[in-house]
Amino acid sequence: MIIGLGVDMIEVERVAAKISKESGFRELVFSPREIEYCEKKTHKHEHYAARFAAKEAFLKALGTGWIQGTSFNEIEIAHDEQGKPHLVLLGQTAQSVGKIGSFKIWVSLSHLKNIASAIIIIEQ
Repeated sequence: MIIGLGVDMIEVERVAAKISKESGFRELVFSPREIEYCEKKTHKHEHYAARFAAKEAFLKALGTGWIQGTSFNEIEIAHDEQGKPHLVLLGQTAQSVGKIGSFKIWVSLSHLKNIASAIIIIEQ
């Protein structure tokens, strides 16, 4: 049964500007594994933007907004061996969200030169 659906879109340039100008933004929003992944990409800002959209879409799908004890950099987009994205909750965020219950999270990312989007489905 689907218990949550979240969609988000963001301009790639907005994320690129934040990463370029603000010291610490990248580390505040993205996990070390996400940073490592994105920095290896030719069009890294598109990948950062898609991950940012996924984090926003996840919070929308939860239907709770920010839960006390959650951090953006503890909501991580990882990939399986075939490259399929999946969402991983880390640290205090995993504990806080875990209090809601257990569920499966489906992730779809898309990005172009100017815009990135993500869809998150939470299934029980």
